[in-house]
Amino acid sequence: MLTAFARAFKTPDLRKKLLFTLGIMVIFRLGAHVPIPGINYQNVQLCMDQSKNAQGLFGLVNMFSGGALLQITIFALGIMPYITASIILQLLTVVIPRLEALKKEGQSGQGKITQYTRYLTVALAVLQGAGLVTTARTGALFGNCTVGNQIVPNHSIFTTITMVVTMTAGTACVMWLGELITDRGIGNGMSILMFTSIAAGFPSGLWGIKMQGKLLGGWLEFGLVILCGLAMVALVVFVEQAQRRIPVQYAKRMIGRRSYGGTSTYIPLKVNQAGVIPVIFASSLLYIPALIVQFTGSKAGWAVWIQQNLVKGDHPVYIVTYFLLIVFFAFFYVAISFNPEEVADNMKKYGGFIPGIRAGRPTAEYLSYVLNRITWPGSLYLGLIALVPTVALVTLNANQNFPFGGTSILIIVGVGLETVKQIESQLQQRNYEGFLR
Repeated sequence: MLTAFARAFKTPDLRKKLLFTLGIMVIFRLGAHVPIPGINYQNVQLCMDQSKNAQGLFGLVNMFSGGALLQITIFALGIMPYITASIILQLLTVVIPRLEALKKEGQSGQGKITQYTRYLTVALAVLQGAGLVTTARTGALFGNCTVGNQIVPNHSIFTTITMVVTMTAGTACVMWLGELITDRGIGNGMSILMFTSIAAGFPSGLWGIKMQGKLLGGWLEFGLVILCGLAMVALVVFVEQAQRRIPVQYAKRMIGRRSYGGTSTYIPLKVNQAGVIPVIFASSLLYIPALIVQFTGSKAGWAVWIQQNLVKGDHPVYIVTYFLLIVFFAFFYVAISFNPEEVADNMKKYGGFIPGIRAGRPTAEYLSYVLNRITWPGSLYLGLIALVPTVALVTLNANQNFPFGGTSILIIVGVGLETVKQIESQLQQRNYEGFLR
């Protein structure tokens, strides 16, 4: 693999793409440390030190922003508004005929959907930026900080608007940087930036485990975490690469004096067809009740029950609810992202059929049956991977942002595999030996 990297850097055009991608990643990380106007940076750092092991409800979003959210920098919102907008557009495509028609138009229709995603990203950035500023002003961003309500000294309208506009502009800049990587670099730009944000928190997370450890100066816990991370990476790679290949045969057709078709191919159905989306959905949904309690300050019975059962990650009710939500969203997302009827109709239109299965409705029923069967192990796998931080919280006394958490490992391994495959394909075009042997 190292030899392949060396050969990639020896290829002029591929070297330019790799260096361009690395340069954008550096700029992205620099922006994650530039505070926005109107923030008392000293108080922010003080609250960060006091809340180092209890980032609470904003831990997931802070992870996706590479730690920029809680530092309230120009890239505080990170890539999350774009992810949310993409998911919303994908869901709306199923229920809005106009979007569904655009999706079927090919490249031009996809370009319009991408433009809608950009507009929605900016709108979501305004809303999330206003929410973050309001949370910082009230002191709720760091609940246990003594100077939490002094992070934003000036509460004037002009200062508030300036802060929201700055964070919105930062989000637009992140979106632009991601598209630059997609056009002129290696891999999918948004995925690369997400990879960068999550990987940036690994060193501090691992060192925090070592500092909190009690056996052999913390090195034993550190070694156990490394071994656990390697095992998880191997498991994720194995499952992410696993797929059920449905054979498809295309009948021969005579057009004039030429024969077309007669080829054999397959439909790859991945075991984890939904990717990391169910974990994000489940985490976000579980944050909503705790956020309502935090902002309302209610002391009613339901609020007390939520604080006791749905806030702490190691509580049995939280664990069971989280696991069941992941399983549910795995089936839900697969159902809306893969349409067996549409696939069967396209196969029938071009003369394709599954050996032993009649074309049309029987093919759709067969695809639905196979998809449901392989989604079960995929959803259970997602649930188990997502519970790793909870196990670490109990056994290693780690914080909620365990470095080898399920969401982070799924994203890093998935993006890494996809990027390596793209580099490999470009190397193979030049008769070089690839990464994956």
